[in-house]
Amino acid sequence: MSITKLVIDQKKYGWDSGGCLILEGWKAVDSEEQTDFQVMDENGAALAAKYEIRPRPDVARRYPKYAHQQDQLGFRLVVPKIEPFFTEHQRLTVLLTSAGQSRTVFSKTAEEMKRDYYETSIRYFFDVCGCLEGMITFQGWIVDITGECFPQITDEDGNALPVQPERSIRRDLVDALELDRERYEDHAWGFSFTMPLADVRGSGLLFQMKNPYTEKKLHFSLNRLKWMSTRAGKFQTLLTRMTPGRIQNEIREFGAMGFVTHMLHAGMLSDVRYETWRREHSAKKAQLRRQRKERFSYEPVFSFVIPLYNTPEQYLKELLDSILSQTYQQFEVCLADGSTRPDTSELVAKTYGEEDRIRLQRLKRNGGISENTNAAIRMAKGEFLVFADHDDFLEPDALYELVRLLNEKPDLDIIYTDEDLTDETSKHFSSPRFKPDFNPDFLRSINYICHLTMVRKSLAYEAGLLRKQCDGAQDHDFLLRCIEQTDRVGHIPKVLYHWRAYSGSTAGNQDSKQYAIDAGKLAVSEHYVRLGYQADVEYTGIFILYKMMLRLKENPLVTILIPNKDMRETLDQCIRSIFEKTDYPNYEILIVENNSEEADTFAYYETMQQEHENFRVVTYKGAFNYSAINNLGVRHARGEYVLFLNNDTEVISPFWIREMLGFCQREDTAAVGAKLYYPDDQVQHAGVVIGLGNFAGHVLSSSPRHADGYFGRLRAIQDISAVTAACMLVKRQVFEEIGGFDEDFVVSLNDVDLCLRMREKGYLIVMDPNVELYHYESKSRGYENTPEKQERFKQEILRFRERWKELLDRGDPYYSPNLTIMDGNCGIRQKNEVPEVWRQLFGE
Repeated sequence: MSITKLVIDQKKYGWDSGGCLILEGWKAVDSEEQTDFQVMDENGAALAAKYEIRPRPDVARRYPKYAHQQDQLGFRLVVPKIEPFFTEHQRLTVLLTSAGQSRTVFSKTAEEMKRDYYETSIRYFFDVCGCLEGMITFQGWIVDITGECFPQITDEDGNALPVQPERSIRRDLVDALELDRERYEDHAWGFSFTMPLADVRGSGLLFQMKNPYTEKKLHFSLNRLKWMSTRAGKFQTLLTRMTPGRIQNEIREFGAMGFVTHMLHAGMLSDVRYETWRREHSAKKAQLRRQRKERFSYEPVFSFVIPLYNTPEQYLKELLDSILSQTYQQFEVCLADGSTRPDTSELVAKTYGEEDRIRLQRLKRNGGISENTNAAIRMAKGEFLVFADHDDFLEPDALYELVRLLNEKPDLDIIYTDEDLTDETSKHFSSPRFKPDFNPDFLRSINYICHLTMVRKSLAYEAGLLRKQCDGAQDHDFLLRCIEQTDRVGHIPKVLYHWRAYSGSTAGNQDSKQYAIDAGKLAVSEHYVRLGYQADVEYTGIFILYKMMLRLKENPLVTILIPNKDMRETLDQCIRSIFEKTDYPNYEILIVENNSEEADTFAYYETMQQEHENFRVVTYKGAFNYSAINNLGVRHARGEYVLFLNNDTEVISPFWIREMLGFCQREDTAAVGAKLYYPDDQVQHAGVVIGLGNFAGHVLSSSPRHADGYFGRLRAIQDISAVTAACMLVKRQVFEEIGGFDEDFVVSLNDVDLCLRMREKGYLIVMDPNVELYHYESKSRGYENTPEKQERFKQEILRFRERWKELLDRGDPYYSPNLTIMDGNCGIRQKNEVPEVWRQLFGE
């Protein structure tokens, strides 16, 4: 059989000239004969179509048996001019053929296609709909292909409601919905409005949308709107954004309760708790008065560079007013206006005409976000550029905090702050982004820096300003080029910037920004090329988070080092998973035997050595000491890299060594860790945070396997302070440079201490969550459940705290000081926290 697999991912209609049918998917064949598509009418006559082959590395990873075909797996078929087809033909059929075999890809009557095609002439999405504090809020987009018809908003009796929605341009929808760019690029399809609940008579309101081809009505009950603003309602809203198939798959993966936990993790932090935290941590009036009087020895001028495009008047005023009210006043505002209407420039001239620090240039044409921003940069006279979006606003002490840090560290080239989201009313704040300090690999995965960002102007010119080909991810691309020139990057862990989430903003609907996703992939790929590496970059499905695999420049020998005492079945499960799943060719397995007593264990060693040339055993004599055992193993290892692995692990990812080695081959990287799961598919390890529990702990442990984690850190490749040696690839040269494991850490914290000593030497530790293994933790040595073991654990904690006191006092640079140390769940930090594990061990 030639065609072994045929999967259609999307069947959709495009609204280019004359309309088109678009089929996307992938197919696998078991012969070398060419595959082809046949598009025909009811009589078998061929019809015009355009067929494009696309690589599908995602499919190749999911189905390794198709990996050799990955560049030929995907396809995109476009059947143009389907509007005439409706009247001239009766049926359209698409067949996939190969080696004399054919499979039906699509078959519908002309009448069925016409109905489906015109049904999509009105498309819509509601990003936000809810009711809070007596106000109803809606935001989203409505696309009417026949024009710019906007919905009627009435009560249940058809009476028009006193509301005027704000309109906004949504260029991202053109690509996402396969529309004709020249015809539809500047249509104002985004909308948002807020109105008093008291203005609605009856129990609900109606959205009515109508064009010559279709009519759609949406009813929203007031009780439903109130419900959607509760925590349970928000949970249900998350569900509506998932396909039934995805829901079913995730429930199958980690059970009903695990799925609920995953969905609750999907939100950043509790909005209610955050509102309280924000009020407590925002600068008070007395502090702001003192800041206005304070003088610094170094007082540079900051240039805000802001591109404008048909900016809503209210939002632009809030932004400019928030800048003018800064407690540090050495600044200028450079506005580059590419609007299609004169309103924006007129507002600035009328309201701020007497403020000589605000300068505006009306652009002759709209060059897009990058070119317009560059125009603002070229206006700047200050030493530092401050980037802000035209519809957001700042805390009044934002510049003060920037200049204060610059006086402490005047060589900094980039400074960024924390941020949150706000709504149209500017009264409600949510989803705080509590960021780590400079984390280059996290930045490659996602533009976590985002807002508020300050960049030294000379660095911006050295990096080459913003690039039009990366519009949609222009900031990400720009920052990646900047960090190629400097590592002098500072972070202020305070929420000083409010990012507005509404239909026309970049914080609004994220499902339709395919152009931004593609631009981000381009930015990351080209960044690695400039660093001297080839990277395969893929979109994760989380906006906008990427995963990447660095291609190997060579295939060095890797020694997989596994300490073992008896536990034959457990060890065999580990070994078999390595031999059966590993796709990397050049490795050896080195068992460090430690006091086994069962004859079956030694018989197993003998059998494996006979069956596999790359399987060896060395013996460590003496009481159990994890550090000493592994140090002995490294002395006997032949590999240039050593992969420390527990005997109670099981490999999941075939590419595990290849992917870890891709990062570890870099000169700046000493070690790479993996994501480990308990047998029930809960996360056991996704990196270690220094300070959790008052010493060190695993972040986001016990999360469901497919959870994204706070800020996507369960899915993002990132730099981290430490990883567990249950699975850790280490560059042997660096391991020997720092003297290996400290043998005074007999059982616990030896791997954390090792990582921190490598970090002291300036190396990075990378956490790669795409490398997955099961870890049947503590099967080999048992838990800390005896007085002797607990006392030993306490002494190792005290030794660790003494050695790393300065780091513990300062805080983990890869973990925000605004996040709790009670556990690894990334909740908001409370005052005077005493972790339970510390209380149990030390009674404090």
